[in-house]
Amino acid sequence: MRRVLACLCLLLAPALSVQAQAPAPADDCLRARAVVADLMRITSPDGVQESYKVRIGGIEQWLYVRGQDRANPLLLFVHGGPASPAAPSLWQFQRPLEEYFTVVQWDQRGAGRTFLDNDPDAVADSIRIQRYVDDAIEVAEHLRQRYGKRKLVLVGHSWGTVVGMHAALRRPDLFHAYVGIGQVINTRENERLSFEYGLRQARLHGNTEALAELESIAPYPGDAPITRERIVVARKWPQFYGGLSAFRESSLYYFGAWRLSPEYDAAAARAIDAGSLFTLDRLLPEFLQVDFTGVQEFPVPVVMFMGRHDYTTPSGPTARWLEQVRAPYKRGVWFEHSAHMIPWEEPGKTLVSLLEHVRPLALED
Repeated sequence: MRRVLACLCLLLAPALSVQAQAPAPADDCLRARAVVADLMRITSPDGVQESYKVRIGGIEQWLYVRGQDRANPLLLFVHGGPASPAAPSLWQFQRPLEEYFTVVQWDQRGAGRTFLDNDPDAVADSIRIQRYVDDAIEVAEHLRQRYGKRKLVLVGHSWGTVVGMHAALRRPDLFHAYVGIGQVINTRENERLSFEYGLRQARLHGNTEALAELESIAPYPGDAPITRERIVVARKWPQFYGGLSAFRESSLYYFGAWRLSPEYDAAAARAIDAGSLFTLDRLLPEFLQVDFTGVQEFPVPVVMFMGRHDYTTPSGPTARWLEQVRAPYKRGVWFEHSAHMIPWEEPGKTLVSLLEHVRPLALED
């Protein structure tokens, strides 16, 4: 279930004998994690590498701040899910970005280490979209004060685009630009397009198991309630046919990323699953009502990164929205070899696109 809903989401032991011995698997993992940690270490005297908790929205929330030069623009990455933090996998794609931006990853309320460090009963009633938007704004305020910046670049991925769009609309004074990756424009339209893609692929491949499951919830979304169970079926097959990760299966590289992460241990990794279950049912009713189609003016420069094969949050509605919106600057960038996981699938083009379309906007002030 975690794989389906995730986007709604490593010390050298001393030798004790002359004869060489194969290390235990746990030792291998520690050695590998140490290699990644050393590779990711910020070595520039002008850089910043901090992982810390800060009180945001009345609870302790984790931030991970990394960059080779504090003079670079600040970039806040709002992860997907809900409750699928990008911090455990940042080592897979983020290091080149850190030469041009100071990048901040944030474990949102109910996600990862933030979930682990707070009493769920005390947080449960606050799991609402507006509270996440308030948190994002508070995080941005904290960051610009701590690092001496007037504005930030705001990047949302998947669920994080809901939070990010609302935050940019409400507090445009905080942001140089907004970047949507796997942008949610209208949740129900996304669900319909994703389902139709899965059904087409199942028919094309003669997949009787997929057809039976998909037809059991048709028409989708239709007029019936969109329950967790229906979403699981509706997402399962589009993702099976490349709608999440276009040309590789994501269960190992993405969901297993924490195993080599210097920031996450097994307890934090388990908290990802627990946080997903904790947040989804509480956010689902509101999430299903998300609709930005009526937004015709956007107050800050807006750049959309769109995966050509994305059928988790299909890119068609984003492209149409971008055509009609008025903004100080707007640009759509298509990623021809990506589905939903653009920074992981095409990290090079992600970097180049941020440098071409976004960083100049942050250097103008």
